[in-house]
Amino acid sequence: MNRRLLVGAALVGLLAVTAGCSVGPFADDITDEELDENADYDWETDATVTITIEGAEYQAVYDTANRSRLSVYQQGFAGNEPVNVRAVKFRYANGTFVNGSALDVEKQGGETVIDLPAENGTVAYTADTRPKEFGSPVLVEGSHEVILPPNHRTGNFLFSHVSPGNPEKEVVDGRVHLRWDDPEGNVFVRYYLDRDIYIFGGIVAVLGVVMVAGLIYYLRQIRELERRREEMGLDVETDDDEFDDEPPPGMR
Repeated sequence: MNRRLLVGAALVGLLAVTAGCSVGPFADDITDEELDENADYDWETDATVTITIEGAEYQAVYDTANRSRLSVYQQGFAGNEPVNVRAVKFRYANGTFVNGSALDVEKQGGETVIDLPAENGTVAYTADTRPKEFGSPVLVEGSHEVILPPNHRTGNFLFSHVSPGNPEKEVVDGRVHLRWDDPEGNVFVRYYLDRDIYIFGGIVAVLGVVMVAGLIYYLRQIRELERRREEMGLDVETDDDEFDDEPPPGMR
């Protein structure tokens, strides 16, 4: 009987693993339809790596000078995980393009490997990111630029975080551009909408009013209780000085 239970548990575990193999590090290979999705990339950027964030996805453009492949991965709980890239394109130095389905793009262990048709060119892809947050290991050496969605900002320590710290920062057409000359390790940006500050301020103000009102109500209740005790004669204070000159009972 115990043997059957063990076999059943093993089968359930196997089903659980295979049922979730469409996402994460166990995901299936990327389809040609995903590789050939449409995307409008900024090929004229002057940074080695340019990340343009749009909502819950980002567009990455890499200058691949002297590289024959690009390995794309993200850091997970169990180590490196491949990124589910889509809308992959390669641009030759002469300006001609190759769609993703014509490239060799596959997941190998903990990374997604894009084999490049030439060592000098530019490769771009689209991938998902968390809302109001972007993070990625530094995959190539050189300058990195992160462009935030419109009307989003960094600078408030409660709502944002930028690593590495102190990047070059400018606003172009209502979008914040963050730039590092040659970062190491990881690039991470948490940002916020302008209105988030006002919403948070409004919530704090409302909570403050509620707390003050509650304190006033509490003090009034205490005073009312004291008044009632006095009316009932429960809080009659005695003056110790009145008995200082009197001898103890039985000794008068």
